[in-house]
Amino acid sequence: MEDPRRRVPRTDAVLADAAVAAAAGRLGRDRVKTVVVEVLGACRTGEVTPEGVVAEVLARLPHAPTSMRRVVNATGVVVHTNLGRAPLSDAAVEAVTIAAGATDVELDLATGRRGRRGTATLDALRRAVPAAGDVHVVNNGAAALALVARALAPDHEVVVARGELVEIGDGFRIPELVESVGARLREVGTTNRVHLSDYADALGERTAFVLKVHPSNFRVEGFTSSVPVSELATLGPPVVADIGSGLLAPHPRLPDEPDADSTLRAGAALVTASGDKLLGGPQCGLLLGEADLVHRLRRPPMARALRVDKLTLAALEATLSGPPTPVAQALDRRPEALLARARRIAVAVGSGLARAVESQGRVGGGGAPGVPLPSAAVALPHRFAEPLRLGEPPVVGHVHDGHLLLDLLTVPEEADDLLVEAVRRVAEADRTA
Repeated sequence: MEDPRRRVPRTDAVLADAAVAAAAGRLGRDRVKTVVVEVLGACRTGEVTPEGVVAEVLARLPHAPTSMRRVVNATGVVVHTNLGRAPLSDAAVEAVTIAAGATDVELDLATGRRGRRGTATLDALRRAVPAAGDVHVVNNGAAALALVARALAPDHEVVVARGELVEIGDGFRIPELVESVGARLREVGTTNRVHLSDYADALGERTAFVLKVHPSNFRVEGFTSSVPVSELATLGPPVVADIGSGLLAPHPRLPDEPDADSTLRAGAALVTASGDKLLGGPQCGLLLGEADLVHRLRRPPMARALRVDKLTLAALEATLSGPPTPVAQALDRRPEALLARARRIAVAVGSGLARAVESQGRVGGGGAPGVPLPSAAVALPHRFAEPLRLGEPPVVGHVHDGHLLLDLLTVPEEADDLLVEAVRRVAEADRTA
């Protein structure tokens, strides 16, 4: 009787299969060859038949060249840090694709000489914030504040309220960030109350600027007081306002969230913010304000170390100049329309497993803490959470009161059919389990 191991195909024969070769073209030959060798080993031990080698190889290969997977965000958190914060608009994705190849990022095509990097992006940012004398972009929001402290306050003091010495996530703290670049903090007030006189008493010859930090990921209520930018601007030293979430202009659904244009008009000399939160763009740090101060920020060697790449410049330009971003669209969705969608999805799922419920979303990403965003969701048995999260594509909701809620605030309407199919697959597997 013939030994079935004699029929194990050769490595080169499997790699030559049309489907496997196509996968190697997408994922890389070495990566695919590693999987082929693993499957051939399984074939020699009888775990895989010789005829099933190619199918098993294709099944074990990743779907894409990256380990990251596209996820349906049904959490109701518009800017979800664990899901990559702001999803890019189609315009920004197209811009990134164009910028991925050889581009004129630093070339003036008309003259053939070197051009200024990111001119169109910076122009778009100036147009979006008319109160800014000039603008600059670095690689994230923390870098923006660090650059300001390094450029304006080496061996000098930065005056800040104790209640604004916040931790911004993953253990990074504003005071440690500022002091790490050579500035010294001068704390004023108490954790819950600070007055203009506290700031005035702290000013001296070594004062570089007054720092105003928006506590974007928490709220302090009760016996509290703070000093607005408009009053701090009367003290003399420049006021640097870290507004956090990157809102460029007022938004009707977020009346208490500071925005860059209003903050500058109130008297701030500089505003720092993130680009991948409420702005809805790529990860970057925005610096906006008085032209002479922004020019000073561009000169230190540290500015080069914090420079953004061409992909970020392209995505940011498209975000600023293009159509509404997914974040903007989510904030504009009305709860009554979301409830109607939830009812349609519940009916389409069938079997009495799903029902439409009212819910509350939120901004997330350190924006508008405690501000509810009225929404609607599809309620399912809580046991569906894991299989939906492990499905293709992964669907991530949140469990509340013993039910899995798929909140539609963060799901574009064109994804409703995909959501229905994902739930149906899990429901069918649940019935047969």
